[in-house]
Amino acid sequence: MKRRQFLATSGLAALGATTLGLGVASLARKAQAAPMAMTIQPARYALEGTVTEGMISLSPDAPPPVLRLRRGVEFVAEVTNQAEDYTAMHWHGLRIRNDMDGVPYLTQVPMGPGDRYRYAFTPMDAGTFWYHPHCNTMDQMARGLTGVLIVEDDEDPGFDLDLPVNLRDWRLGDDSQFIDLYTARGAARAGTFGTVMTANWAQDPIYDAPAGGLVRLRLAATDTTRVYRLHLPGAEGRVIALDGHPVIDPVGWPAPDAPLILGPGQRADLAIRMPAGEGAELALLNEQPGGPRSLLRLRATGEDLGHALDDLRPLTANALPEPDLDNAELIEFVFGWSPDDAPVNNGFCGTLGYTFWSINREAWPGDASASDPLAVLERGRTYILRLRNESPNDHPIHLHGMVFKPIASNRREVAQNWLDTAMLLEEETMDVVLVADNPGDWAFHCHVIEHQKTGLTGYLRVT
Repeated sequence: MKRRQFLATSGLAALGATTLGLGVASLARKAQAAPMAMTIQPARYALEGTVTEGMISLSPDAPPPVLRLRRGVEFVAEVTNQAEDYTAMHWHGLRIRNDMDGVPYLTQVPMGPGDRYRYAFTPMDAGTFWYHPHCNTMDQMARGLTGVLIVEDDEDPGFDLDLPVNLRDWRLGDDSQFIDLYTARGAARAGTFGTVMTANWAQDPIYDAPAGGLVRLRLAATDTTRVYRLHLPGAEGRVIALDGHPVIDPVGWPAPDAPLILGPGQRADLAIRMPAGEGAELALLNEQPGGPRSLLRLRATGEDLGHALDDLRPLTANALPEPDLDNAELIEFVFGWSPDDAPVNNGFCGTLGYTFWSINREAWPGDASASDPLAVLERGRTYILRLRNESPNDHPIHLHGMVFKPIASNRREVAQNWLDTAMLLEEETMDVVLVADNPGDWAFHCHVIEHQKTGLTGYLRVT
């Protein structure tokens, strides 16, 4: 289908600002940020000793920037596509208007080379989020186009250092150049893992932090595949937020035998008290086959500030609708293999060339193909989504535009905290509850991108 035909037939040409119904008007402030120019473009960067060519970023020679927004203040971005392929920008985890969500054909027409799209939205929630393309997703994310987005708290919690951390892999050969970004074998299993692990585009970087000070470590798992299992030996700290929202149900401090599991798309905010002695280090470790791997280190500097975790002010709670469990409707979803006759997906937004996965045993036909919603939800009603993983692989299941709480699992105790991505372990069935409070068509998919692009995608409609 030609782009002009799509505009004429889909109704997106006349798509205007929809009513979010989340109280934006009551939060909006008079201040408004000037439009931010963002250019998606080819890039090159020294991830190792040799410069890697063929990357994609918002700068020709630097990682995508950390975006810092204010709750209740409109954010405007003029995004220009100078890459070779179609693209669209998604603001992962933000509850915003449907037409600003950046999902091609579902909420907008993708940007071709040289095209521009104006995103304008008012963030409702403070916390740690991120942004990435949702068209040619596998290629563009694997080449670098993932960035951290922070919506600032209304009041300063009292940290001495606020450190965003973009965790991701790269598929590089011995010459530091890209090798195959994905494989059929990986797509049919856990995904194709990178060869180089980085934090903020650096291998095991060291960050200085005040001795005896308080650090907010904002961890964002933006990799296309890797499930992180994290802990900080010897560190004193707390998990204070997950997927951008303050923790309600306490989460245990991660340990080697009980690490913090962070799947693709998920975020976690940690409050850490630095050691008092200058030069002392804390390491963020990832438990993996072959032994733990250091992802970054914090080094204490200067005189002991003598701060304590109890000095921190609580994070401001986000205004989220409370579910009505007594009147909730149950909807079941099965995540597993695709039928043998499932076609390969199509569209301007890329295909991997094969189909392996499905939701409710129907594979996503492709971005530009007509398809029905997986479920139609009535606005304002409470729903329990039963997420059943019938495969031997993990699936981080992400829902756009809304948040949910896990309430039960057949494999483990689950903390009832607000999330936008549910980490489904192999053969796990998890119940999550949500209030359908945001009208529109909302993407619902696995955030292992090879799974997403080979069938494990769909959408929910809120009327």
